[in-house]
Amino acid sequence: MSTESGSEFSLWEGDISGKNLEFKENEKIVQQWYFGEQEEPSIVTLEIQEGKEGTNINLLHTNVPDEDFEDIKYGWKNYYFGGLKAFFN
Repeated sequence: MSTESGSEFSLWEGDISGKNLEFKENEKIVQQWYFGEQEEPSIVTLEIQEGKEGTNINLLHTNVPDEDFEDIKYGWKNYYFGGLKAFFN
């Protein structure tokens, strides 16, 4: 995935696609995620901070369609963060 603002991306064979809005290395990632014909964009903000016992990631995902909420919640926990945890452990 590119770190350039405005660059488009796709993850998990197209299950997730969007555009990078902001990237501050080791600090913050802001992305717009696409959900079909939804009028308002879904925005994902990941803030990365060093903690006493490791790295903390604060997630804010706004404007998730009601019908996609449970799938998105499951995906963050089990695929996105679960994959990172498995990779680093």
